[in-house]
Amino acid sequence: MKAQLAQTWAGFWDQRTEREKNLLTWGGGLLAVVIAWSVLWAPAQEGRARLRESLPTLQRQLAQMTAQSSEARQLSAAAQGVAPTGAALKDALTASLGDHGLAATQVQVIGNVVQVQMKNASFPTWTSWVDDVRKQFKVQVAEAHVTALKEDGQVDLTASFQPSTAK
Repeated sequence: MKAQLAQTWAGFWDQRTEREKNLLTWGGGLLAVVIAWSVLWAPAQEGRARLRESLPTLQRQLAQMTAQSSEARQLSAAAQGVAPTGAALKDALTASLGDHGLAATQVQVIGNVVQVQMKNASFPTWTSWVDDVRKQFKVQVAEAHVTALKEDGQVDLTASFQPSTAK
């Protein structure tokens, strides 16, 4: 195949005059330069210009994101040290119960403790909720009374939550 292609090319080239050979050589070289320019050089040059224009905006955005990240870290550290108490804890626990699909019979504040009473509650759902509020609101169960019902996994319970003393 290669030999046949080379022979065909040689036959074509040998039939050309010296002037045609020069024109074909220079035309092919010029065509190669135009193709290289349009495929390689021009897109790269346009991309560099676009990047040069967008760089200051990107640098401003980076500075803003860095400042926001620093502020978020400071706020997160400050928020981690503060556990809600009293009525704030009661409201937080009530909202969290609703988010987890649990319905409390009664939620009341007694001193610095919030007492939650539930009837016919799912025990696995309740334990998952306790773990979530322990992490989220930094509370601990001070006291819990749980009574199993005839239906598997269902309980009546009274639990008292207080701000956690562990750091």
